[in-house]
Amino acid sequence: MKEKRLVMYMHAGSGNHGCEAIVNSTCHMIKEKPVLLSYYGGEDKRYSLKELCDIRGEKSFADHKLAHVCYYLYRKVTGDEESFIRYRYGKTFREDIPLAISIGGDNYCYDNMRKDLRLANQAFVRKGTRTVLLGCSIEPELIKKPEIVADLMKYHTIIARESITFEALQRMVAQQQAGLKGLRSCDRARYNVPKVYCFPDPAFTLQKKELPLPSGFQEGNTVGINISPMIQDNEESAGITMKNYQELIQYIIENTGFQIALIPHVVWDRNDDRKPIHALYEQFKDTGRILELPDGTCEELKGYIARCRMFIGARTHATIAAYSSLVPTLVVGYSVKARGIARDLLGTEKNYVLPVQLLRKEEDLTEAFKWLAAKEEAIRSQLAAKMPAYKEAAMQTGKEVDHLWEECSQQQRI
Repeated sequence: MKEKRLVMYMHAGSGNHGCEAIVNSTCHMIKEKPVLLSYYGGEDKRYSLKELCDIRGEKSFADHKLAHVCYYLYRKVTGDEESFIRYRYGKTFREDIPLAISIGGDNYCYDNMRKDLRLANQAFVRKGTRTVLLGCSIEPELIKKPEIVADLMKYHTIIARESITFEALQRMVAQQQAGLKGLRSCDRARYNVPKVYCFPDPAFTLQKKELPLPSGFQEGNTVGINISPMIQDNEESAGITMKNYQELIQYIIENTGFQIALIPHVVWDRNDDRKPIHALYEQFKDTGRILELPDGTCEELKGYIARCRMFIGARTHATIAAYSSLVPTLVVGYSVKARGIARDLLGTEKNYVLPVQLLRKEEDLTEAFKWLAAKEEAIRSQLAAKMPAYKEAAMQTGKEVDHLWEECSQQQRI
């Protein structure tokens, strides 16, 4: 009899420490050691996941060019779109997989990922596997698109990480169920209706690892700053994001006694926080008030962020590391995830999230920081009051996965 395996898929690699944090924290929650299908398996072995799951690299174009071309031609001739997913996942797809978890995050927000999300979900379901979309944020307007609705309705379970996505998913399910009312019960039974939950992002429970602080990092007197090429790509006025960060750093240096730590959270060559971070560091390094931190695991980066006095961040999981460490946080965001998490945690996104699309003046970020600094203690107290229950709610993701795994295993024994 084949060994049953719990699989996690659609994981892009730990060079994105948000992806790493979701897998790391989820693995710590659940009983079963999963197989992790990773597009960049080598990255995962360099960071924190190598002891937590069985890491298997997907077959990439760079390493299997001829096979990729053959599968492309086969797909064109046969119309079997799922064949490429079966090829990418290799031997794992031939194993006994009762449950497969799509490491959700905001994958559905990116045009270039939706086809693979749909095909992977479809291929697993066709195999008889229950699929779970975990910790997701999806723009409500996307959930109105028929092709996305058709895909989402195939999941057995969907766990949203914030209420904006959750409410949109609830509306989707209600509309789909309403459309089935005219059918006979035997016909309705042929249509899947996913269970939809709202639990905070698993990464709120991520453990931190505190390395020695580098020279210039004063615990409790350092403002952590994260900037990403992603928000620069979403700005509506060319260069406005960098100008806002420059203005903010200049203000902190001239008007406060705070040190500044520039902290990366994604280090992929194609999308590397260290590039804008280094440009900022070079501009202000002679002041002696600023440092750039090196890359590290998600746990190590959280250890640095947790020792900041305040945090201004672009990457969602950098801000989750700050929130969960009771650090007053300003998010420079571009999508539903930032708004939804702030709304659930703090009651509103106003003043806590600055959409990069709304940056118009060079001092917009500085003005938002002034508000944060003025409310610093009140925000810290609010986070301290909210966080224990919020982290406990985040643990429900692990309990639901354990429940589904046990349910799948029992059904197979029968």
